[in-house]
Amino acid sequence: PPPLPAFSPAGGGAAPLSPSLLPLPTAPAAAARLCSGAGSEAAAAGGDGAMLRHLARKLRASGPVTVAEYMREALTNPGQGYYTRRGGVGESGDFITSPEISQVFGELIGIWYISEWMAMGKPTTFQLVELGPGRGTLTEDILRVFKQLASVLSKCDVSVHLVEVSPKLSEIQAAMLTGGKVQPNPEDELAYMKGISKTGIPIFWYRDIQDVPPGYSFYLAHEFFDALPIHKFQRTEKGWREVLVDIDPEVPDQLRFVLSPSRTPATQNFIQPEETRDHVEVCPEAGVIVQRLASRIEKDGGAALVADYGHDGTKTDTFRGFRNHKLHDVLSAPGTADLTADVDFSYLRKMAQGKTATLGPIKQREFLKNMGIDLRLQVLLQNSGDTATREQLLHSYDMLMNPEKMGDCFNFFALLPHHRLVHPDKKDKPESKSPLLPVAGFNELLLK
Repeated sequence: PPPLPAFSPAGGGAAPLSPSLLPLPTAPAAAARLCSGAGSEAAAAGGDGAMLRHLARKLRASGPVTVAEYMREALTNPGQGYYTRRGGVGESGDFITSPEISQVFGELIGIWYISEWMAMGKPTTFQLVELGPGRGTLTEDILRVFKQLASVLSKCDVSVHLVEVSPKLSEIQAAMLTGGKVQPNPEDELAYMKGISKTGIPIFWYRDIQDVPPGYSFYLAHEFFDALPIHKFQRTEKGWREVLVDIDPEVPDQLRFVLSPSRTPATQNFIQPEETRDHVEVCPEAGVIVQRLASRIEKDGGAALVADYGHDGTKTDTFRGFRNHKLHDVLSAPGTADLTADVDFSYLRKMAQGKTATLGPIKQREFLKNMGIDLRLQVLLQNSGDTATREQLLHSYDMLMNPEKMGDCFNFFALLPHHRLVHPDKKDKPESKSPLLPVAGFNELLLK
């Protein structure tokens, strides 16, 4: 990086960060939240300014904050946070996710869970746990598959557990999944709301994954990890420095990135000694959640499927904002835009700490192809009576599968018990065990 400018008196003596160190990724407007690093102008600022005023007071009082703290405030502050107030998923919001593009996406994920449940010997309990369920579209599509395959699941006790911090989104989920027939749970229970799905399956809502009851569970995290707060680090001539957010002394109502003048606790704890990149993003919260998932799967069985845009430890600066389906300056009008960063799957693998096996990441188009999306599309096209429906099906297929759109941006990653991939006593008696079934999506699905 170029030499650092002189320390700034504003915000506790942090060095202002040269714009060339952190270029704002820009991209053309599109239906989905985009991968980092493509196309045109970022969206203009705007908004009511309440969150900016709150942050400005905080920064003047105590100096610069980490990017993680900035993200946490901007997204989940109880009064002004983006998710707590808005939660802009869908066409009227700030971004559209894969389940909103095509019901086929959710159906294939539902088939993945049933395929794994069968491969693991059809346990009598099946908890589907979704982290950050958005509008509930994905869960609804999965429950449709469960209903269609009710005869297969007939002897299994199925329940749905949604981990959701946004009151607004939990209302939308309840309306979609139960028709609004929900009741708040008593204070002494861990679930804050419960109801029955339109297909007759009990649904519970929680604020934290630790509140979800233990037991045989299948976990789902679709576009969940990308919204968790990240720490950003820059390699300098003096060693690693953390990127912080501060008030711009020249423009009092504007935020800017600065570099910490010395090592911070996060710099000491989160940078791996073997790191070769000059700019690194680390999401400790994602690490903690993966550790919890791995521990639960190791103890109680089940599996976790993570679908998100990300990389395998290769990318550097991916922090970006979305508002009205366009890229938005991350430091402009906080609380009015979605903030996101690519998931580092190599970090998630490391954080599983060997408690579970891991598969992936593999590209979304590979995963969906292995799951039989082409066959499903052909069936839907044959059954659709009008041209408009056929065009919509082909358009949504293209959005999900095209490498230039979502096909290569999004990745699938799974946590599975070790015995699912390797027989415990294979070395001793290789001939005594039946061959292991391939894992759907990560291998070609055997369609029968």
